[in-house]
Amino acid sequence: MTMATITTKGQITIPKSVRDSLKLHSGDKIEFIVTDKMEAVMRPISKQVDEVFGRLNRPGMRAVSVEGMNQAIKNRIKDRYK
Repeated sequence: MTMATITTKGQITIPKSVRDSLKLHSGDKIEFIVTDKMEAVMRPISKQVDEVFGRLNRPGMRAVSVEGMNQAIKNRIKDRYK
């Protein structure tokens, strides 16, 4: 079981194993949901399209077709499960 301690300011540090599992990084947002059983569920908030728009395009990059992207994904999956 992974635990965290609440500081006097009401803050917690999310343990590294949890951050890694949820793929959380500095600046990411999370939400807390309190259930009827008085349990708190923490989950990452998905990024909005506006927050990531244009991040894959860099000056000087050549355009890649949808077919090229699909092939790259297939190759990556194939490499991963060798």
